[in-house]
Amino acid sequence: MTALPGVTAAERRARLAQRHLLTAATRVTSAQEVAYALTGLHATDPATVFLAAAARMRTPSVAAIDAALYGTGPQAEPELARVRCMRRTLFVVPAALVPTVWHATAKSNDPHRADATAKLREALGWDERRCAAVERALLDALAARGEASAAELAADVPDAREQFVVNPGKSYASRQRAVSPVLGLLAAEGRVRRARPVGSWTSGQFRWAPARPQPPLPAAEARAELARRYLAAFGPVTVDDLKWWTGWTLTATRAALAATAAQAVELAEGTGHVLPDDVDPLPAAAPEAALLPGLDPTAMGWRHRDWYLDPAYTPELFDRNGNIGPTVWWGGRVIGAWSQGPDGHVHHHLLTDPGREARTAVEDAIGRLTAFLDGTRVTPSYRTPLERRLSGARTAR
Repeated sequence: MTALPGVTAAERRARLAQRHLLTAATRVTSAQEVAYALTGLHATDPATVFLAAAARMRTPSVAAIDAALYGTGPQAEPELARVRCMRRTLFVVPAALVPTVWHATAKSNDPHRADATAKLREALGWDERRCAAVERALLDALAARGEASAAELAADVPDAREQFVVNPGKSYASRQRAVSPVLGLLAAEGRVRRARPVGSWTSGQFRWAPARPQPPLPAAEARAELARRYLAAFGPVTVDDLKWWTGWTLTATRAALAATAAQAVELAEGTGHVLPDDVDPLPAAAPEAALLPGLDPTAMGWRHRDWYLDPAYTPELFDRNGNIGPTVWWGGRVIGAWSQGPDGHVHHHLLTDPGREARTAVEDAIGRLTAFLDGTRVTPSYRTPLERRLSGARTAR
């Protein structure tokens, strides 16, 4: 049997640092370029999009990222779009890639309708006919307004103002209006889209706008293209990595991988795959530091992470649902975490001693992040043990 070409963990970290734009030489000028390089940016936490883009841009600004997301005027088309796609999760992707990610993952979003209608039936006694009527009324109201907040749409559609308790009996129970799950359902099905937020760039409350129908694209073709882009950005990857990242079935994952004509390689955790012309290692580069936000697409890009994240750090860096918090990187490896204190100061903690050069580079990265934040305080949507402790710290460690 012919031995497979091997890719070491060090080679994988070199690929990660350069292809994920975590070096000064690879930083780019626009948020759109960042999204293309990574295929998409996690958007469950709105601040992640801005911080993930800023970490990879030469001269980042909130205004430039905002313009890419929402356009610069009523007639300007945004360069980026917020879409529920991989793993039924919100991502910001280049507008040109929306048809690909939509058709590649649409089937995995099918359960959203069943989940939403079951919630409304159980909480409010709505049947499918009433749910459909409210959907139509909200779409009509949105078409008339052009763009609106959930509160404005609920004012137009009385049934959408009905309230129910979310997580009843729990300490974190809350009340929610029916407009929220219905708009979430319409967004998952591509009938409405999230527009500019109601508040600042850190806000999770968005205005809504009608969505353009996606042009037809065979699902198998879309999955093959998405797999190719994922391999180009994240390869080498295992079948488990691709299946986990996309949310596909194992059958769909294997078929999409085969359609890329991927080359098998040997990794520490087993067989991996790269694109046919991507077997040779990248030239070695000096290690550099980066501060990435919670749910950053690099940190959440693989199912198997031991080659860039010591498993011993997992309890400190992840919440109970597997969401990673803000992290400190050096040479393509996670070495610590960061957070902001009540005064907005960026605190950090290194989980290992990377040496004087790395510590100096991390301080420089903190300076870049502080300049970008410009006084804004960001609290991650998903709090992790180490991030929580650092957020109350008085001095950086």
